[in-house]
Amino acid sequence: MEFTRITINPKQLGGLPCIRGLRIPVATVVGMVAEGIAEAEILRLFPDLEPADIREALLFAAEAVRERQLPLVAGV
Repeated sequence: MEFTRITINPKQLGGLPCIRGLRIPVATVVGMVAEGIAEAEILRLFPDLEPADIREALLFAAEAVRERQLPLVAGV
């Protein structure tokens, strides 16, 4: 999968994946969505973002964990 809106620059935010070279980390956007913040509110808080940026951030996060084994706590 090719990501056209995600950039990684070692000289920017320590190389964290960001949206289109902006200083907005993918993790920040994904975290906001996970907290239930509506797309319209995210766009209001970050006026440089576009709706497609949010969608691609979610796809990037999904792809990032697709190939990894995550430690899960066994059912209690």
